[in-house]
Amino acid sequence: MVEFLIDNWMLVAVALGSGLMLLWPVVTGGMAAGVNPTEAVQLINRDKAVVIDVCSPAEYAAGHVVGARNVPLDELAQRLPQVVKNKATPLVLVCASGVRSRRAAAIAKKLGYDQAVSLAGGLAAWRAASLPVQTGA
Repeated sequence: MVEFLIDNWMLVAVALGSGLMLLWPVVTGGMAAGVNPTEAVQLINRDKAVVIDVCSPAEYAAGHVVGARNVPLDELAQRLPQVVKNKATPLVLVCASGVRSRRAAAIAKKLGYDQAVSLAGGLAAWRAASLPVQTGA
């Protein structure tokens, strides 16, 4: 057995690495990808979640979730405590594709907003689900 492990150390390393990659979502809390549009609507309607759009002001004006507040990602750490004072308030963070909103959710959690989630797929997924989008500031 030991001889096999020594002779095939690369296979063992690949097997361990792939196993760790499969377990990573469990270790990180399982919500790495965020919530889908249906779950986001439930959070908004049932739990009174606040929607924070982390896109640039120009992207926000071109289209955003109805009722969303615009706090660009690069200003999130400074402005979020002013926009949402109660850290127990659920947050749904949105961007165009879901990439920036995942980073924003991590920042919000570091700031103490434990119920911050990202909208998986971003505004594109929201639109694909035929949910309302508002334009303008």
